[in-house]
Amino acid sequence: MKKRMFLVMTAASLILSSCGGGGGRPQFGDNEYPVTTVGTQSSETQTTYPATIKGVQDVQISPKVAGFITQVNVKEGQTVSAGQVLFVIDNVTYQAQVRQAQASVNTAKASLNTAKLSYENAQKLHENGVIGDFELQQATNQYEQAKATVAQAEALLASNKEMLSYCYVKSPAAGVVGTLPYKVGALVNTGNVLTTVSNNSSMEVYFSVTEKDALEMSKGEGGQNAAVSKFPPVKLKLADGTLYNLDGTVTKMSGVIDAATGSVQMIALFQNPQRVLKSGGSGAIVIPHSNSSAIIIPQSAVSEVQNKKFVYLLGADNKVKYSEIQVAPQNDGMNYMVTAGLKAGDKYVTNGITKLSDGMEIVPITPERYQQKIDEQAKAMTAGDIVGAMKK
Repeated sequence: MKKRMFLVMTAASLILSSCGGGGGRPQFGDNEYPVTTVGTQSSETQTTYPATIKGVQDVQISPKVAGFITQVNVKEGQTVSAGQVLFVIDNVTYQAQVRQAQASVNTAKASLNTAKLSYENAQKLHENGVIGDFELQQATNQYEQAKATVAQAEALLASNKEMLSYCYVKSPAAGVVGTLPYKVGALVNTGNVLTTVSNNSSMEVYFSVTEKDALEMSKGEGGQNAAVSKFPPVKLKLADGTLYNLDGTVTKMSGVIDAATGSVQMIALFQNPQRVLKSGGSGAIVIPHSNSSAIIIPQSAVSEVQNKKFVYLLGADNKVKYSEIQVAPQNDGMNYMVTAGLKAGDKYVTNGITKLSDGMEIVPITPERYQQKIDEQAKAMTAGDIVGAMKK
């Protein structure tokens, strides 16, 4: 029984090593290896970057005067318009100051009217020679002083009215109200944030790319600005793993590299008509990459040594050369996109690379013939060796 099981397992292992991607090859015994010619094809890949979602205008609302809150006119999550009153702060004192300043203005204007009459009368008397230049100048000075007093009183009134207006805390922009940590009766001052109004009709999504990627984007005519304008539409993966239904546009790239992370911040703008996106949320930016002349090779044809990748290229003398290649960081788990080291027309070994060595001479065959030999060997083993082993 042990002998029978050993033979079955050996046969199955040989078949798997022949067909699998581990670099093995069937024992043809004639030094034949499958070789294919490098070609180009269209390829679609994508890169994902962690991202933070913010409103295009997130405004923290703080009072300009201290006092007790007497009214809270909004609710959390409510949509407000620019100029809408959100909070009212106790303003009895400020109203009294406005009334006092208004009284001062009225008094100053009355004094101005009197000074004006005196000035006009002095002019007539001066013209008739009744009074001299000194008396006329004295009346003129009193009139100008009265006008200055009115201007001073009106300025104080305007200042007091402005202070009173600060008791009515208004939204500086249209948007959605955030949390409301302070309720009616709470004592607040200029350092307290009463709420945040977020304009979420469109959202800015912040993400960072590596310094290397940023340099690649900025190369060429136009530099950074051209790189941003040529950026393809990007997608946003939400926190639940789904894709947002509208594409975004990359609008900004920072001109400064973060010394701590070695990355460059970028901003993509997404329209938010259904208010699905919330300020402060998280997600991931998905950037598609299209290449109409990509070189794609199977990972089974590539060996890796110390984070470097190599393939066996076939020379004109049927000898293989151990050659390093560069590949894109993104892959589908089965293939690599080659960025350097291979060109269209090159020939490389696709299977059995673990048995090759640099400079070794081989007999190249097509991948189809290679697969045919695998099938023939597997069929022969299944009909003969395996069945025979089970009968013993």
